[in-house]
Amino acid sequence: MILGGALLLAAVSSSAQLNVQLHYDLGRACYGSDLDNRQRLTATVENFTADKWGSTYFFVDADFGDQSMRGAYTEISRELQFWKFPLAFHVEYNGGLSYGSGKGDGYAFNNAYLGGLAYNWNSADFTKGVSVQLMYKYLAKYGAYTNSWQLTGVWRNTFANGICTFSGFADLWYDNTVSGNLIFLTEPQFWVNLYALKRVSDDFKLSVGTEVEISTNFVYSSTGAHDRFYALPTLACKWTF
Repeated sequence: MILGGALLLAAVSSSAQLNVQLHYDLGRACYGSDLDNRQRLTATVENFTADKWGSTYFFVDADFGDQSMRGAYTEISRELQFWKFPLAFHVEYNGGLSYGSGKGDGYAFNNAYLGGLAYNWNSADFTKGVSVQLMYKYLAKYGAYTNSWQLTGVWRNTFANGICTFSGFADLWYDNTVSGNLIFLTEPQFWVNLYALKRVSDDFKLSVGTEVEISTNFVYSSTGAHDRFYALPTLACKWTF
């Protein structure tokens, strides 16, 4: 699981939120030998903090293979918004390490630096939120090709008296090394929040659910190709602090 480009919305009543997720990836089961190099487990630490000057968000993914850690990836972003208008300045860093050659054995984690504008909206009760970001993207050490752009959308909707949450992001960015010069990645998540059920303690902050990584020109197959469509579900649990 990679949450590339995702900004956690300020869709909570508190100014900070930390959660830890564990995902069991079903990619091998869905695509067989085409993805027999894919990790089985991903652990994610995710944090959002708001302050009077804006907000800070980061996450760290750690991918685990059959016997060892396969790679790590992180994104950290800062938004500057100390006015009431819902437009914010957004800066971001993406990068990580992948075990192996990077071809047919993981992902291409090229350091990326992004900057642009974000439009953020939240409902009055903070149960729903949307963010749209348009950014210039600089890819460091990417050969002759370094300049790009990225369009990101993020959403969050908590409903059924807080029992269910549907959230996720969608990224579209330019890359002239792939077919069509575009990479698309979206990761919708659906969670059942057990702490919102009757007779369950509010302190039992466990959620169970799923994430589906849907992409084109993004995932590397076991042969090293990354020029096709994939839909890769997970089984997941999350604890919110």
